[in-house]
Amino acid sequence: MQEKISLFWHRRDLRIADNAGLYRALHNSNKVQPLFIFDKNILDKLDDKTDARVTFIHQTITNLKLAYQQYGSDLAVYYGDPLTIFAQLLTTYNIANVYTNTDYESYGINRDAAITQLLASHYIDFKSYKDQVIFEQLEVTKDDGLPYTVYTPYSRKWKAKLTPYYYKPYPTIQYCTNLVATKPTALQSLQSMGFDESALVFPTDQLDINIAKNYTQQRDIPSINGTSRLGLHLRFGTISIRQLVQQAIGLNETYLNELIWRDFYHQITYNYPHINQGISFKKQYDAIEWRHSEADYNSWCKGLTGYPIVDAGMRELNATGFMHNRVRMITASFLIKHLLIDWRLGEAYFAKKLLDFDFAANNGGWQWASSSGCDAAPYFRIFNPYLQTKKFDPELKYIKKWVPEFEDFTKYPQPIVNHEFARQRCLDAYSKALKQT
Repeated sequence: MQEKISLFWHRRDLRIADNAGLYRALHNSNKVQPLFIFDKNILDKLDDKTDARVTFIHQTITNLKLAYQQYGSDLAVYYGDPLTIFAQLLTTYNIANVYTNTDYESYGINRDAAITQLLASHYIDFKSYKDQVIFEQLEVTKDDGLPYTVYTPYSRKWKAKLTPYYYKPYPTIQYCTNLVATKPTALQSLQSMGFDESALVFPTDQLDINIAKNYTQQRDIPSINGTSRLGLHLRFGTISIRQLVQQAIGLNETYLNELIWRDFYHQITYNYPHINQGISFKKQYDAIEWRHSEADYNSWCKGLTGYPIVDAGMRELNATGFMHNRVRMITASFLIKHLLIDWRLGEAYFAKKLLDFDFAANNGGWQWASSSGCDAAPYFRIFNPYLQTKKFDPELKYIKKWVPEFEDFTKYPQPIVNHEFARQRCLDAYSKALKQT
C-alpha cells in the first residue's frame, strides 16, 4: 500500500524558512510533499501576457524548486483550477492531511472552502495557519470584542499585545529531513501558460537598514530611495512578516507603524467582507454620482493630466510597476476628487499595474482617498497637487525624472481641469450624496 503523506500547499508564502504552515506540516508523523499551483482562475483574468508578477512568481518557483532539491525533495508544480487539481491529487497520493497558510481574500476563502469540502468527503483534514500577518481576524479587538475600524487605537492595542512569541521565526529548515524524497522534475515554461517573460528588474528581498533608520524623515520624498520596496516580497511571501517586525522594533517606529497598517487592512478585509464585492466600507458613499469621462480617465492612466506630480506618478507606475507611497495618495485623490471618477476604476488600474498589488492594502488606500473607507480622510480634504509638489518635491527632481517635458508648453498638456473648479465640484457632489442618505 502507498505510504501516507501530507501535502503542503504554497500560495502567498513562497519560501521555506520561517513558514508557519510548512513548519506545522513537517512536524507531523507523515512525510511532506510541497506543491504550488499556477491558478488558471487568476491568470486568465490578466490581460497583459507579459505581466511582471507572473514572471516574478515563475522565477521564485524556480528557485524554490532548487531549494527543495537540496534536501533531496522537490516542489510539485501544477497549472490549472485548484479544485480540479486537488481531485487529481487524491488519485496520485495517499493523503493524510493538507497543510497551507490562511488566505483572507474572498476568492481564496471560497476556493479553500470548496477544497476543504472535497477533502472532507475523503476524510482528509485541510489545516490552515496564520503566516502573512502578525495578528489576524479578531486577534486584536476593542474591549467589547468587535473589530477596530480606526487605525490609531488598533495600533495601540496591537503594540500592547505584541510579545516576542508573535514574531519568533519558525525553525522550518531543521525539519526538512521530513520532506518526501523524490527526483527533480522540470518546471513548465511561462509560454506554456500563455505568458511571456517580463524584462523588469525586481527589488531585493532584504531590508536596507539605513533606509529603515531614516524612514521617518525620508519616506515622503519620492525623488530619493527612502522606502523599503519590500511590498512585492510581502505580497508573495518571499520574506517573512515576522522577520520584518523583528527588524523594525527599536529601529524605526514609523516603519513599524506601516507594517501595522498592513495588518489593520487585512483584518478589515476579513471582518467586513462587503468591501470584497466593490461596495464602499461606508455604504452611504455609494450614493455619489460619479462622472463617466473616458477621456479624463485615459489621461490619468497615461500620465497626461497637465498636473506634473500626478503624471510623474502614473508614468512611474506604468514603466516600473511601482509608485511611491506619497504619490499613490496624490494620484488617487486626483482621480477621485479632481476628476470625480469612481475610485473603483483607479483601484482596478492599480491592481493591474502594481507589482506589490495586495487587495487589502489597495482597497484600503483607495477607500481612504475617496473618504468612503474606515478611518478615511474626510471628504472635504482634497489634495492640492501644486502644494503637494511644493512640500514633497520642491526641487522637482521626481517630476523632471518622469515628466522631462513639463516645462515646455508646446509639449506638455495644459491641466485637464482647473483645481478650484474641481474642488468645488467634488464638494458639491459629496455633499449632495451624503444629504440623501
